Formats: sequence, C-alpha cells, structure tokens
Amino acid sequence: MPRGRYSLHDPHDGTPLGEERFHCAPGPSGWRYVSQTFGPAGSPAGSVDLTLDRLGRPIRLELRAGGWRVRGAALNGVTWVRMAEETGERAEEDNAPARAFTGASPAFLVATARLLRLTDTPGQGVRVRLLAFAPLTLAARVRDETWTLTGSEVHTPEDGNGTLTVDAYHVDDMETGERHAVHLAGDVVLAAPGVELEDLDTPPTDFRTAE
Repeated sequence: MPRGRYSLHDPHDGTPLGEERFHCAPGPSGWRYVSQTFGPAGSPAGSVDLTLDRLGRPIRLELRAGGWRVRGAALNGVTWVRMAEETGERAEEDNAPARAFTGASPAFLVATARLLRLTDTPGQGVRVRLLAFAPLTLAARVRDETWTLTGSEVHTPEDGNGTLTVDAYHVDDMETGERHAVHLAGDVVLAAPGVELEDLDTPPTDFRTAE
C-alpha cells in the first residue's frame, strides 16, 4: 500500500499551493486512492476518495474543497452531484458524456492512465473525454485530452530489491493545445506539471504484476 506526500504548485509560475498526503492500494473492486489536502500554511483544504473498478472506470468519487462536496461515478457517461458542505444543500444530479473524472489531484493522472491502458499500444495517441473539477470550487466542465505513451524504462531501486517500471506520457489538452509530460510508476506520480513526489513510505503498486 503506497503511502506518501505530494507537494503541489502552480505549473505556470511555481507558486506553492500546498500538499496532498495520500495512500492507495489495489483491492477487490480494482484500486482505491484516499488523500487529505493542505494549503500552503498547513491548514486542511479538502480530501479525495476515488475508487476504480478493474477496467479503470470510476465507480465511486468523493471530493471536498472550498466548502463544496462532490460525489460521482461512471453512470451513463459520468454522473455527479455537487453540494455545499456547510448547509448540505443538494444540487441537482448532473450527467455528461465523458469516460471518467479529472482534477487537481495526482490521483486522476493515475486513474486516466489506468483507464486507457496504453502500455499495450506505445506511441499511439488516444483521445479521451473527461469531466474536470476546478481545484477550489469543484465546478465541472468537460475536457478532451490525448494521451500518448512515449516510453517505458525499468529501474532498479537503490536497495537492489526488485525493479520499477516508469511510464512516460505526453498529454495534450485539445482545447488549449498545451502539451505536458507525466511520469508514472504504477500507482504513483513521479513527475507532472504542478506535482512533486516528496515522500513515499512504500513502493508503488506494479499493475503489470498485480493483475
């Protein structure tokens, strides 16, 4: 069960945005990621609870941030409810023709890679429609991305125990034309815009051997 800490910052100017303390693990349903987020001063800022099935589809999502809470799942595309945290006022259920969710948490990078399974088709770009939640308000909008696996490298950890496969991706935002690189080792993000892995207590889960 990988457990660690990401530091988060603005990918454009490097402004610190806080950190995310997480743990994740494969389970009977597929894979689960749970985290607490904190602001730059260390105050609690929200949480993430995401469960995927064995095909990488989100069967349960709960986000909390900025006084808002979202619950969602893959249902007729994706379906979600956004509500105010303090009052519990329930917004109407919304639906969008997307395959999965995305947002500020590194969990969504692992989830999208898990959904697309590009390790079987290196060099081939795959376009995916995602429902993105804004970091503070959890407002939702549909976003199209293209993911391309650009390479995989096998590394031997410093302790010499086992090996670690690192997958490198190009991710293109089809609306803005921006491209960025993402490096994943199993269910842990090693590098991505605005994300740095600061601590990791246990090795990542290798999905290739876990299945």
